[in-house]
Amino acid sequence: MKKYLYGLGALVAPSLIGAMVVVGCGEDGANGLPGGDDLCGPCGTLATGDVGISGDARLDGFFKALSTMQNANLSIQADFEANIRALAALYDVNLTGEINATAVGQVTAAIEADITANVEGELIVDYQPPRCQANVNVAVEAQAKCEVKAECEVMVNPGELSVACEGQCSGGCSAGCTGDFSCEVEAPSVQCTGRCEGACSLEAGGTCNGTCRGQCDGTCTVENADGSCAGECTGECQGTCELTVAAECSGSCTGKCLVNQGSAQCTGEVSCRGSCEGSCTGGCEGNFTPPSASAECDASADCQASAKAEANASLECTPPQLKIDYALNADAELNAQALFTARLAEVKARGIAIVQGAAKYEALFTGRVNGAVVFDPSPAAALTTSVQGFANASAFARFDIAPAKIQCVVGAMGDAVDVLGDFATETSGTIQAQAAFVSEFTTGFGGGA
Repeated sequence: MKKYLYGLGALVAPSLIGAMVVVGCGEDGANGLPGGDDLCGPCGTLATGDVGISGDARLDGFFKALSTMQNANLSIQADFEANIRALAALYDVNLTGEINATAVGQVTAAIEADITANVEGELIVDYQPPRCQANVNVAVEAQAKCEVKAECEVMVNPGELSVACEGQCSGGCSAGCTGDFSCEVEAPSVQCTGRCEGACSLEAGGTCNGTCRGQCDGTCTVENADGSCAGECTGECQGTCELTVAAECSGSCTGKCLVNQGSAQCTGEVSCRGSCEGSCTGGCEGNFTPPSASAECDASADCQASAKAEANASLECTPPQLKIDYALNADAELNAQALFTARLAEVKARGIAIVQGAAKYEALFTGRVNGAVVFDPSPAAALTTSVQGFANASAFARFDIAPAKIQCVVGAMGDAVDVLGDFATETSGTIQAQAAFVSEFTTGFGGGA
């Protein structure tokens, strides 16, 4: 892949410049002509995330998307490595080389040994995976701005536009939203007839699948100085239950209430977390096409492609929801129990961050979310295809690029080739290493439910 892309870069430069004599941005003028900076300002670059590389919004949208994806790639890789090394230090695991699946295996083996030594039986993990969506609003706004810069007459307010989402909609839905507990109701404080995601008020007492803030009639893992509970309660909790995963609430729900279509609560201003039969605003987990804000615009198709690339490159994933239950060995000393509980709390915090980053990384580079392909092609593959499509002069003929900006585009295309080459050679190892940790973490490191 990388070898091909370098060949692509060699082809792009002469095809752009051809036989023209131009003054490139950043170059000194010749024969009394002004320099490039006087003509069009300094060249924008991928590294700084500039969007004025070519001066044409349709083309610059692709450069912006590539810059966003590159930053996500570097950030997720760095965070993953930092979290794995921190866990290695926590368990005195000496990692001398790169962070790969083998290194991850050393860390997870140490965590599993710690659990075996301190827990009676196995960890019981209640896990709900992250959700990953492209930002529909980013696409709509980018589409409208692109059409305005292309001198098209924008006929509608971009804020009023929505898209047809082929996957799962997360946000407003103009028609039916289907799926189990797919209707999301903001719940400042309501009796929730479905599942509560947030905090549940248990004034009369009840089972708490999370952190109990109040009185616990059983064993509480963490207690305040006044004896009230601030941890997991094995009996009934009276007070507030901070839920770690969406669950039934026998009291008042504060946060979000998830119900099915047809419920009396699913009326008015509600959000969708399922398949939307109409148009969607907010986020889309799947393919979509940004709508045109202009009645007639020759640039719409190119604007749609770059706007979609920007939205997909900016996709975000929610943190996973995770609850871990376990019973400590009865014969362990209290100090040892406290140290183990603290270690496991750090494993949980760093593990959630790793899972969230891994979900975004896989969605960007493979198109998969929780094992299923929802972005086809993946954002990275679609962007690579677009850049490969710029390998000849005719591909650039439809863009309005000032002569003095041509050298800027040539430089940016060279950078794009390098970035895409790195995507092709570096991401698979990171995905494998992330998957090795996620698999162990979400099943309790050697066992779970």
